[in-house]
Amino acid sequence: MNQFVKLLKQAPLFAGLAEKELKKLLTGASLKKARAREIIFSDCGEANGIYFVLSGKIKIYQVSPKGKEQIIHIISAPDTFAEASLFHTGSYSIFAETLSDCQLLFFPKGYFLKFIKKNLKLSDNINVILSHYLKKFASLIEDLSLKEVSSRIAKYLLDLSMKQSKEAKSANEVELDLTRTQLALRLGTMRETISRNLTKMKARGIIDVKKNRILIQNREILENLAAGLKV
Repeated sequence: MNQFVKLLKQAPLFAGLAEKELKKLLTGASLKKARAREIIFSDCGEANGIYFVLSGKIKIYQVSPKGKEQIIHIISAPDTFAEASLFHTGSYSIFAETLSDCQLLFFPKGYFLKFIKKNLKLSDNINVILSHYLKKFASLIEDLSLKEVSSRIAKYLLDLSMKQSKEAKSANEVELDLTRTQLALRLGTMRETISRNLTKMKARGIIDVKKNRILIQNREILENLAAGLKV
């Protein structure tokens, strides 16, 4: 249990909660293991709880009536997903699928809601996270509807750079967390378009590409490109 408590403390949802509270919360959780490419839930599955990623990576996505997949975001350890399921009845509104072998903690909806009512800090954290997701979805819609693919790629690289900067040797060195195909689904385009744009950006000296690693060589131009400016 102690190793789980240590991981929970690193997740935004459980920030500020005492170790005693986290141990109590864990008594109602169940451990689940899933292989890569396994569906955790779909948009027709009962919304019966939330998940915490102990290890591995999950993609959250939606599928259009024509079968086109749109990746909304990627969840990796240690973090939570499906928080919105706590506040609505019926089924999940999205899909969750593993990108690698995963270990998850599942918290049943009823149990978690009772815990929230007794813990003001956890309630506040939930509100902050849902607000963050709302802003993120609004930004995603704006990017997909108004920005060119090159701008979407630039923004994605900058966001990834910021996310990885604490662990990376250099803030300008980025390791892609998705394959080219998955990145295309995330940015609402095709794999070939992603590759073509990365090649153009490399030729212009904006980035350097080495397999799944990107070296940002001109951050200023990349930022202008992300903002939709002509560069």
